[in-house]
Amino acid sequence: MHELSIANSIAEIVGEQARLLRGGRITGVTLRIGRLSCVHEDALRYSFDLVTEGTPLAGASLAVIEVPIRIWCPACEAEVELPGIQRFACPACGHLSGDILAGRELDIESIQIAADPTAAEQTAADTHEPTQPEPL
Repeated sequence: MHELSIANSIAEIVGEQARLLRGGRITGVTLRIGRLSCVHEDALRYSFDLVTEGTPLAGASLAVIEVPIRIWCPACEAEVELPGIQRFACPACGHLSGDILAGRELDIESIQIAADPTAAEQTAADTHEPTQPEPL
């Protein structure tokens, strides 16, 4: 099950980004997954829950945007969406094409981070310039 290693990589990337941004708790992750990526969504969700258990990502939601397969049809001179993966032919004219434009994606679209009021207060305190006392 390669979804476990994918989930682990996602958790590492998201965790590192959250640390770099000094954000609060991660509440959600949105992925773009192409139909040709060979990723089983249910297995990925299960794996994500496993690898994030006991980490700052625990309990974060995982949203998936499915990316359809799109090819370029030279006969129609158009980008067309395929109804499935069985035949790479233009649904309008039947012309075969291997010019895949979309459908292989496996991208992190966004990371949702809950605001951490303590971190925001600390950042404000760190950037606040000391004031000089008023002369008497």
